[in-house]
Amino acid sequence: MTTEDTRKVAELIKGERFGFLTTLTPEGKLTSRPMTLQEVEFDGDLWFFAERSSHPVAHIAAQPQVNVGIGSGGTWVSLTGHARVVEDLAKKKELWNGGVEAWFPNGPEDPEVVLLKVEGDSAEYWDSPGGRLATAFSFVKAKATGERIDAGENKKVDL
Repeated sequence: MTTEDTRKVAELIKGERFGFLTTLTPEGKLTSRPMTLQEVEFDGDLWFFAERSSHPVAHIAAQPQVNVGIGSGGTWVSLTGHARVVEDLAKKKELWNGGVEAWFPNGPEDPEVVLLKVEGDSAEYWDSPGGRLATAFSFVKAKATGERIDAGENKKVDL
């Protein structure tokens, strides 16, 4: 992935609070759940807090291949990679914030609190400048003219 590609994905993710983490169950089914993104400088990796005894942690231990979907308005990112459980207390303290404390009131030292690190392999993004309003306008224009909708920028990148 080029530095420009990394910057574009980072720009699209910046400010987003939630991502849908998709894992594979032991039965081989895909399952997704909303997770709070931890604010760090994006370098191809995403961080989440989780409970050691949770389904996502068990799924990742059995099958680390994951996907994270992030987006709102007219911007969407699908990041594919491998996840792992990180038990680094210093990293937990570095990422700790009031929002995390609402879910884990016993603090970062609680042995049930772990980090999930998603190391991105690739990403695909869709970016419609102007957000929902511009997307709605493009839809109306396409219907009126019979031309295909302008979906904005779409690109697949390797991380």
